[in-house]
Amino acid sequence: MSMKKKILVVSSANMDFVMDAPYIPAAGETVICRGSYKYVPGGKGANSAVAFARLGADCAFCTRLGADGNGNALYDVYNNEGIDVSHIRRDPEAPTGLAAIMVGDDGNNRIMVYPGANMRIDNEQILEAVAEKPDALYMQLEISREAVVFAANAAHEAGIPVFIDAGPADPEFPFDRLPELEVFSPNESETEILTGIFPESPEDCTNAAKKLAKLVAARYYVIKLGSRGCYVTDLDREFFSPSFKTRAVDTTAAGDSFTAALTLEYLRSGDMEKAARYANAVGSIVVGRPGAMPSIPTADEVSAFFK
Repeated sequence: MSMKKKILVVSSANMDFVMDAPYIPAAGETVICRGSYKYVPGGKGANSAVAFARLGADCAFCTRLGADGNGNALYDVYNNEGIDVSHIRRDPEAPTGLAAIMVGDDGNNRIMVYPGANMRIDNEQILEAVAEKPDALYMQLEISREAVVFAANAAHEAGIPVFIDAGPADPEFPFDRLPELEVFSPNESETEILTGIFPESPEDCTNAAKKLAKLVAARYYVIKLGSRGCYVTDLDREFFSPSFKTRAVDTTAAGDSFTAALTLEYLRSGDMEKAARYANAVGSIVVGRPGAMPSIPTADEVSAFFK
């Protein structure tokens, strides 16, 4: 049995306030919801950290929570998932991040995020986490720009490959301050926001990737295409990896889980085609189940899915 890959996630943690709605209301409209509302652990970083842990990585999570009830609940969740929580800090001045999520009957969602303590992840806690020499640093853009830039450069200087999931899209992000990344992965809407090109046709994907490459240097660009799978290029060769057919129930956490699965399988196998296929399988499982974290599969469930 090979050693587990050690992944450091420097990213966001939220409590999600989720409402089931028959449909998403228009401006000025009030919709009476007959479904339920609930509080669910979420946040792009936390979703990915849970995905890494369940898929068999040794995952350390570097984030910041408020000194409040939501923070207590989230800390316990990560601890119970077997995630290394030694780099999580509690902030006395900012509340735990909160996301308000409306999920329509068609499975599509609308999300508003109040970042709170997520914006206060500091350099000291990042350096402590990077000093433990993980096999990779994994981030999204749901924390402060300065924290992303600082962590990416600290990892790069330590010879640690950096993987960035480009959600949520931030067109003002100082991409020129990032070192060369291993993987940069936006979804369809993020690709359009960053490049002006919606990745509809194969040609669109090629052109969008070229524009992404002018924005940020990476070994691989992986564009998540939702129900169509993903497009991967290193600018020399490109390929599409089709998705597995699933009835979408709830797309929450699908992208976070996809990119985590891609990162882990790429580190394990060194084979990007294999990694893309594995990530598509994980994404398919996640969209076929309700909820964010509850929908993230274990390594055994993914193996069973392939059989």
